Amino acid sequence: MISDIKIGITGLPGSGKTYALLRVIEMLRDEELSIGGMVDEPILGDGRHKTGFTVRNLATGETEVFASTEIESKITVGKIGVDITKLEAVGVKAIREACESCDIIVIDEVGKMEVESQAFIDAVKDALDMEKPMIITLHKKSRNPLLQDIRRRDDVRILEVTPTNRNILPYKIVRLMNGENV
Repeated sequence: MISDIKIGITGLPGSGKTYALLRVIEMLRDEELSIGGMVDEPILGDGRHKTGFTVRNLATGETEVFASTEIESKITVGKIGVDITKLEAVGVKAIREACESCDIIVIDEVGKMEVESQAFIDAVKDALDMEKPMIITLHKKSRNPLLQDIRRRDDVRILEVTPTNRNILPYKIVRLMNGENV
């Protein structure tokens, strides 16, 4: 039985937040739970430099490039342009669907690009208010009000992923979600 725990995974860029999250999802799918929400995945150019990000709906598999060095936008993070409409069409929709019809809500990631969308912020807040288990990855250093609110919540347990613990952390998260005290 999955508890209504909400887990925040934080860590420095490249520490393995999404890696740990995807391992947890794999392990939970073995328990035949419906998992919905969104995952951001980097697009790697030559030499492993990130040239953009895709957003994927975990339930449907629908994927869209929402951030790329090829996108011209008023919203940029470094050299990467952000297309908020694509984030909202796939990511926000995926969060809303997960709130309605899935056992577990996943949001990867509450980061600099994503918080440029008010629809994303609203969807995250609504998801946090659901009485459902949730796993959310959080940008470590951001001072964004949404991230600060999430960090302050009593009902969210924040775990930091590091290169040292990133292989063990998914097991700990699954145990926590199964209601074990870890």
